[in-house]
Amino acid sequence: MIVVTGGAGFIGSNIVAELSEAAGPPVSVVDRLGHGEKWRNLRMHEIDELVDPDGLDEFLQRRAEDIEHVVHMGAVSATTERDADLIVESNLRLSQRIWRWCTRHEVPLIFASSAATYGDGSQGFSDDADPSALARLKPMNAYGWSKHAFDRWAVGAAEQGRRPPQWVGLKLFNVYGPNEYHKGDMRSVVAKAYPAAAAGTPTKLFRSHRPDYPDGGQMRDFVYVKDCADVVLWLLEHRDVNGLFNVGTGRAQTWLELMGALYAATGHELAVEWGDIPDEIRDRYQYFTQAEMGSLRAAGYDRPFRSVEEGVADYVSGHLGTEDPYR
Repeated sequence: MIVVTGGAGFIGSNIVAELSEAAGPPVSVVDRLGHGEKWRNLRMHEIDELVDPDGLDEFLQRRAEDIEHVVHMGAVSATTERDADLIVESNLRLSQRIWRWCTRHEVPLIFASSAATYGDGSQGFSDDADPSALARLKPMNAYGWSKHAFDRWAVGAAEQGRRPPQWVGLKLFNVYGPNEYHKGDMRSVVAKAYPAAAAGTPTKLFRSHRPDYPDGGQMRDFVYVKDCADVVLWLLEHRDVNGLFNVGTGRAQTWLELMGALYAATGHELAVEWGDIPDEIRDRYQYFTQAEMGSLRAAGYDRPFRSVEEGVADYVSGHLGTEDPYR
């Protein structure tokens, strides 16, 4: 059995979908569904057990002999969350407990980190796991700091030999794609702008407040969620791979390219209304992110990543533009 924490969430449910399509071992999901439509992310997939996070310890103890791999995607992922104690409990302490359990029971572990660990990007976007390199990173919000804190703890534990038989942390960049609909304001701009694009009406983008970037020329490494899930499945098959790895396309693209791809996929001309970056986030706004992908490639991963043109086209034709957008 493979356990996916956060398996009803955005990235987690896409991993569950990939595992379901691969017809491999049974999958158990650890997550809460709440009062909205999040349950739809799991509707089409067979689940061995759906575990409330409060019952995780009991579940791990009861099913220890059945568990072949843990994929830990569960987290408080909102970069705007202000309750640092909640973030620490979910993103640091829970991750440490899972790491220790996997170490004791010799179960491989893959976990989600984040490009938010790189802060403003002034130190670059290299996934160098050397402790001195990690010490130079300065995340800009509590979410990014919590992920960074666990990365540093995991690297230290691994260096001391206190680690699962496989351990991999994935520094995920700007992920978009199906099953993000429950995330509200934390959805990707693609999902938010789709209704306007489908109607042929203008979408809103932030204008630039730096002279070296034109309006809409701010750049991100936008990575399609299906490609992220493919990386996870590859890692499940390659248990000799360990460490921290960036997961992005390796190619930054502009917001105008992203929105141009969306409007093209809906058959309309791009139309934009410009607005200022709010004062409260302007000094923390990232103008450029781009994953250095050499480490994952050197580990043997050779599959291509979709450009925004390819990823958005699939997202629209296969999901957003259909009666049932879920995967």
